[in-house]
Amino acid sequence: MLRILAYAGLGLAVTTGVAAKEVMTPEKLWQVKRVSALGLNKDKTHVIYKVTTPSVEQNNFASKVYQVPLKGGTPQLLDAYQGLLANDKISVDGSKKLFHEKVAVEAVLATDRHKTLTQAKAYVFDDLNYRHWDTWKDGSYKHVFYQDLKTEEKVDIMQGQPFDSPTSPFGGGSDYIWGPKGENIYYVSKKLTGAEYVSSTNTDIYRYNLATKETVNLTQSNPGYDKYPAFSPKGHLAWLQMTTPGYEADKNDIIIRANDYNVNLTAHWDGTVNSFKWSHDGKHIYFVAPIDGTIQLFQVSVTTNPKARPLIKQLTKGQFDVNGIVAALDKHLVVTRNSMNKANEIYRFDLKSQKLSALTKVNDALYANLDLPTVKKQMVKTKDGQDMLSWVIYPPNFDETKKYPTLLYLQGGPQSALSQFYSFRWNFQVMASQGYIVVAPNRRGMPGHGVKWNEDITQDWGGKVMQDYLDAIDEVAKAPYVDKSRIAAVGASFGGYSAFYLAGNHDGRFKSFIAHCGIFDLRSMYGSTEEIFFVDHEFGGAYWEKNAATDKTYSAFNPISYVDKWDAPMFVIHGGKDYRVPLEQGIQAFQAAKLRGLKSRFLYFPEENHWVLSPQNGIVWQREFFKWLDDTL
Repeated sequence: MLRILAYAGLGLAVTTGVAAKEVMTPEKLWQVKRVSALGLNKDKTHVIYKVTTPSVEQNNFASKVYQVPLKGGTPQLLDAYQGLLANDKISVDGSKKLFHEKVAVEAVLATDRHKTLTQAKAYVFDDLNYRHWDTWKDGSYKHVFYQDLKTEEKVDIMQGQPFDSPTSPFGGGSDYIWGPKGENIYYVSKKLTGAEYVSSTNTDIYRYNLATKETVNLTQSNPGYDKYPAFSPKGHLAWLQMTTPGYEADKNDIIIRANDYNVNLTAHWDGTVNSFKWSHDGKHIYFVAPIDGTIQLFQVSVTTNPKARPLIKQLTKGQFDVNGIVAALDKHLVVTRNSMNKANEIYRFDLKSQKLSALTKVNDALYANLDLPTVKKQMVKTKDGQDMLSWVIYPPNFDETKKYPTLLYLQGGPQSALSQFYSFRWNFQVMASQGYIVVAPNRRGMPGHGVKWNEDITQDWGGKVMQDYLDAIDEVAKAPYVDKSRIAAVGASFGGYSAFYLAGNHDGRFKSFIAHCGIFDLRSMYGSTEEIFFVDHEFGGAYWEKNAATDKTYSAFNPISYVDKWDAPMFVIHGGKDYRVPLEQGIQAFQAAKLRGLKSRFLYFPEENHWVLSPQNGIVWQREFFKWLDDTL
């Protein structure tokens, strides 16, 4: 195959007569340092942050901690930082601290059930919730504790119950907080077990009183998610809430509790909230949310009137993501920001000028030596007349007179924003820098385009969303620089499902497919995935239930139904510890492709889950990804 950048794997741009910059490669991607904010110092004059550097040679990560003045300036390396950070896990009077640790609750392991059989390796389960994400349950649960700092006595506020807080698998320190006066502890938990647990999204916020040791469920009336409790300086409690049971991608609203009743601050707004912070005076809440293919910063006025429609204002706008709020002060906010061409850095947002200023520039030197792709927004008219945003990423030194192989990127989720994200696996900068045009449509099922657009994918996986994909690639392929004979469809998770589905429903558009951790057979997916609420909601129920939704889902929308029409090479990638989309999905797809006589390949990562996290595995993923495209396009 004639490559646009013949030496892209070495990071060399093909240019004669001028001193050309290099381009991003898989190897260079693993030189990008990862910046994460830890918080402000106690005096609120500096941001403390961590810089994590991958080591491909050692196959691990090393971290250093720095601080930088809020007003901007030179970062300072810190030898120790724990005493510098403001610690919200210490009670207001300084006498106690909050933390969490695992507690053995149930006898699941064979060595717990049969004490004399010390070498036995077995698990015994009587109900569901036996594994989650990438871990088998061992009978232990994460519990919140408080400890007296004088006596060192610690108290399990969950009293040995078989429930987690923080919530599994991704909950952390934000799942438990002190009340304003330190007399109560507030924590998030899903207090269900077995089949009820895996079939529900019903997390609640609980209040534990230290004096009485009594626990009260504050959100018992809501059957969906209640998460991320936070108090204002005035003592008002706020949290994020989804109301639809079993729907993990429901509209996420900001709720405040005032005078023993709840006020939904964002009910009237046609969007969904990712995360939030109270303003320093409690008069506003700042939040980040997807909008128009990006994630931006917003502000909502706080009111205790349940009939009010509080003012919501978008504070930032641009071709980037503001993906998190670190702190909110009187004159400015501290946020994190990235784009498709640049990894996460920390910024100061001035509330008066509405401007963002970079506080960290950890990777600027690396990017300065690279020719970067061009990212453009293109609107596409769908078959049913909707306006759909698509990101189109062009190779560095793009030349309209040449023809380029093109990748249709299939987003996962299915309800996740295709924003200006920066991935260390599905990295558009790397893809474009190897000489590919990348088309990334904001198809149905993505937040940031109204609640209805996000919900339109539910129980319609093989419907309008698949036409959205085809509409996007057909529109971009009208350009003379797109080589229509060299187009591939690539994606992970729901994107992997999309690759398997389109492989039998593409009318010759695609010459090659790549599916990472994709769903191949919806029936066996229902029978082996660990979060049943997801498949119940998205598929319309179990495969043995007979209704209009399940009949269509398990037949017309099932990729396995169209394997006889597969006619293009298929590259299947899967992790051995992926329990969300279990390994058998990838094995079935690879086996089907091979038995059909198609060129096919299977990349198996025994120790990886739904993602690929270790540096050397990440390099393998990238190299095999581009080798496959090189072989088949």
